[in-house]
Amino acid sequence: MTAVAEAVARLRAAAADRRPCEPVRDLIGRTDVAAAYAVQRELVAGRVAAGARVVGRKIGLTAEAVQRQLGVDRPDFGVLLDDMEVADGATVPAGRLLQPKVEAEVAFVLADDLDVDDIDAARAAQAVESAVASLEIVDSRIRDWDISFGDTVADNASSGLFVLGAHRVARGDIAPADVEMSMSVNGEVASTGTGRACMGDPYLALAWLARTARELGDPLRAGQVVLSGALGPMVAVSSGDVVTAEISGLGAVSVTFA
Repeated sequence: MTAVAEAVARLRAAAADRRPCEPVRDLIGRTDVAAAYAVQRELVAGRVAAGARVVGRKIGLTAEAVQRQLGVDRPDFGVLLDDMEVADGATVPAGRLLQPKVEAEVAFVLADDLDVDDIDAARAAQAVESAVASLEIVDSRIRDWDISFGDTVADNASSGLFVLGAHRVARGDIAPADVEMSMSVNGEVASTGTGRACMGDPYLALAWLARTARELGDPLRAGQVVLSGALGPMVAVSSGDVVTAEISGLGAVSVTFA
């Protein structure tokens, strides 16, 4: 087996067996971008072949502090599939996730394809139909979250599930960089932040993703959802926790863990 194939097999087995595995950086390296995304593509392709449908992307590593921690100078992205979406206010079944953590984000719903040259923040914003408060429930198939850049990208950017709020706001009625976020767990504030924590402006994060996705031959399409990146620190959660995020101008979004 090639290194990529071995990494795919390791991560796929961890997901199937519900048992975290060792990191895959021994196979594909810590910072080999091409190898890491090759593993991600194979894992996503397998899930699509099994019946899942691609509905968007998520952007990760949008904070400079996290990039420094992992020794990289770029964000990353993962693929959102329809079976990853959880309804606002719903309960995640016990055992669905391995090592969940939650972060609050601005999500965008695209009205147009982003398949053009020279995509900047303004052009990316023009393609947005609406914005919505969201929770990203990140998870890692890798034991104890012992991840490098290569590990998290290969593991679909440590994706788990996502929740979209019920209140959608038209593009022209919100300035994502100016929003303020407060996320609570069981009624206690656990994370706060602003839109500027996401690469200075969530539209900048969207533009980065649009350029990168196009370069990799799989551009963003109308109707897709993009989770633009965390507005504040992620928080580990456990069975029984209730998580609610309030994002100014976008309203609230919540989820419960059984």
